[in-house]
Amino acid sequence: MLKLSRMGLVLMCVFSQVNHAEEDTWPVQPLSARDQLEQQFSDDILQQKKARQWVHEVANNIAAIRYVDQLADLYQSIGFVPLWQDTFTASDFEQQLRMVVLSNISSDFNRRYSLLKHYKQANDWRQYDLLATDTLFAYMSYVEGIPSYGRGWLFGAGVDPQLPVPSQASLSRLYNAIDTERLRFYVNSLKPDDENYTRLLLAIDALEPAASGDWPGFYQPGIIRMGTRLRDPDALITILEQLGDLRDFEADQIRAAGIRTYNVDLANAVKSFQRRHGLKEDGVIGPQTRQWLAISPRSRIRVLALNAQRTRLWPSDAASLLVVNIPNYALSLWLNDRHVLDSKVIVGRPSRRTPLLTTNVSSVVFNPYWNVPMSIMRKDILPKAQRDRGYLHRNGFAVIRSWQSSEQIPIHTIDWRIVNAKSFPYRLRQKPGRKNALGRFKFNMPNDHAIYLHDTPAKSLFAKETRAFSSGCVRVEQADNLAMILLNHSGVPEQRVNELKSRTKTKTVGLSNKVKVQVIYQTAWVDSDGLVNYRNDVYDYDKFVAMSQNQELFTSLYTE
Repeated sequence: MLKLSRMGLVLMCVFSQVNHAEEDTWPVQPLSARDQLEQQFSDDILQQKKARQWVHEVANNIAAIRYVDQLADLYQSIGFVPLWQDTFTASDFEQQLRMVVLSNISSDFNRRYSLLKHYKQANDWRQYDLLATDTLFAYMSYVEGIPSYGRGWLFGAGVDPQLPVPSQASLSRLYNAIDTERLRFYVNSLKPDDENYTRLLLAIDALEPAASGDWPGFYQPGIIRMGTRLRDPDALITILEQLGDLRDFEADQIRAAGIRTYNVDLANAVKSFQRRHGLKEDGVIGPQTRQWLAISPRSRIRVLALNAQRTRLWPSDAASLLVVNIPNYALSLWLNDRHVLDSKVIVGRPSRRTPLLTTNVSSVVFNPYWNVPMSIMRKDILPKAQRDRGYLHRNGFAVIRSWQSSEQIPIHTIDWRIVNAKSFPYRLRQKPGRKNALGRFKFNMPNDHAIYLHDTPAKSLFAKETRAFSSGCVRVEQADNLAMILLNHSGVPEQRVNELKSRTKTKTVGLSNKVKVQVIYQTAWVDSDGLVNYRNDVYDYDKFVAMSQNQELFTSLYTE
């Protein structure tokens, strides 16, 4: 537990004296005892004031210092000795801080990191120690705030420049770690205990040699196929070699042979590159492949670091887990720690984004009705109904009195000439069938956004590389298999599932073994084969700062 300061103890004693007075037992102690308490109280106020003065003196106008009271209390409690004497602890903290800086989500942490490196190089250890401790308070506050604010901070908004004081519970853990000489373990506990985080850090380490030098540009326009003459073959060879798609000896052999045309060796390396970037693996260099080839290691490191911070938001501690990664347009399912299903998915288009969620699959609906959301009804369906009077009938829509009523309004009684989509008083419901937008299966997930997984009749869309087409819900290519697996996991026999599938009646089946769902947004990760994967930032969540600031950041980091 956090040790109370002497001032705190005195205040407790004084308040205790007052409470006794209210009970008509005053004075409990002789007057001299009161005088001693008052003197002690006065001494502690003086000591606290001196501790604050010491902080200001050591800080010497360091603009980044923010938690003066907490610094004064901590250093007074340890006798004003340095806190960061263990170089391993300091290095671990610097490494964690550097990952935040590389992600470029906080101008405050960027400034703090730069100052710490400056004081370290200048051997100004007093100012280094004080700033490192103040930065530790800020970092503790950042880690604490991730569950509540991370979905803003890490997806476009950036971290607040002035984070609040860490909670009392967090400060208590820090003081206890210092008292028990376990500061190193405490600092280590602040980083994600996640294999994905560790893999991303290793990927960053592997890229740093390439980021420290000049990066070749590959600018050849047009479609490059086998046999195409290359204007600058060494640039393409170097890029593929530095990113790991062409092994060193292979690159040396191609250079030694003086090859000037796009051959099978280069095409195979490009296929590996395309696979890691979610592109069609045809070995042909077109606009999308060329765009990814142009991204420098420094930019890639920033994306890797950002996605490393995002792993704090979705710990994979559940034995049974369904993960939808929006930029990857993919779903993966684990049951009892065993990987059982992968499926392509379709997610919300940029104007109607699929939200990030943590929830559970609670039930499976066979042959679902589709209660059309108001936004989709007004923006998409009613305009079509106004242009084509038979549209609703052909597609199985019924007009319902209201959300509180199931009374149907005959479609022919509606005067579509005067219908206003914004003030349409009814709701729409689509009956089950082959044209139903939800397909044969709907997977209910309790959440505040009315988002769910579902089947779709538009199977051809799964063949596309980019699959951000929906109005927010997630369409699952393998919906049939997903339904069978989830229901079997909850004890529903395969025969019963097949029986329900053969019917046309709507039927909802609850899941006794609910499976945790995480809808995440990772534009970079390292897969189980150790390959670094990147995906397009479909919702522009990776963008935080202007290029000039970005360049300044990397200049400071890579000139150490």
